[in-house]
Amino acid sequence: MWLHGFTQTRATAEPFLSILAGNHRLMTPDLPGHGASAGVNASLDATADLVATLRSREPSALGGYSFGGRVALHVALADPTSVSHLVLVSTSMGIADADERTARQRSDEALAHMIRQHGVEAFLAYWRQLPLFATTPNDAWGTRSADGEGLATSLERAGVGTQDYLAPRLAALTMPVLLVYGTLDPKYEAAAKAMAALLPRATVAPIDGAGHAAHLEQPAVVAEIIHRFLATE
Repeated sequence: MWLHGFTQTRATAEPFLSILAGNHRLMTPDLPGHGASAGVNASLDATADLVATLRSREPSALGGYSFGGRVALHVALADPTSVSHLVLVSTSMGIADADERTARQRSDEALAHMIRQHGVEAFLAYWRQLPLFATTPNDAWGTRSADGEGLATSLERAGVGTQDYLAPRLAALTMPVLLVYGTLDPKYEAAAKAMAALLPRATVAPIDGAGHAAHLEQPAVVAEIIHRFLATE
C-alpha cells in the first residue's frame, strides 16, 4: 500500500506508481481530506485506523510520502506485526520541542485559513512555489486534490503540529525500514538520519539531485530502490 502526500491524491504520482507496482498488487487509497475522501475528517491516529481497515490481514509492505509517510508510521506503530516492510519518503517523526510543535500547529491553522479565504487554486499555486518543491518540475505534479475544505481540515486535524513526537516509540518497529530523502532537502535528510539512528533495521537511501518530492522528480530511481528493498528479508 502506498500513501500519498498532502494536496495529492491516489493518482498523483502515476509514473512512480506504475513502476512501483511491477508484478505486485498495489493499493493507493485517497487519504482523509483528499480526492474521493475529501469529506472525511480525521486525525492522524484516526487516519491510521482507517488505513488499517483497508490492508490485508497478512503482513504486507506499507509506504508513504511526507503526510502519507507520517500516516504509514502511525499504522506501523499501532500494529507492527502487520507491516513486513516500511518505506518512508521525506517523512518526519514529529517535532521534539513542545513550543515549536505548537507554533507549527498555528502555522498550519493559518494555512487552512488561507485556503478558506483565497480558494484552493490560489493555495495550490502557493504550495507549489514553496522552497521544498523548487526542484520539482511543473509537469511532475499530476493530479491534485481540489477540495479546499478537505485540505484545510487535513491541516488542522493531521498536520505536523498535531503529531506526537514519535522518537521514543521507534524501537518497536523491528521490520526493515527504508528511509528515502532528496539530497537537496537538508531538513528531511536530517530527519531520515535521526530516525535511522533509532530504528533497529533502517536503511537510508539518498536520492542525488532531488528535493522533497524525490519520487515525483526521479520516479524510476526511487521505485527501483524500493523494489530492491522489498526483496530483502
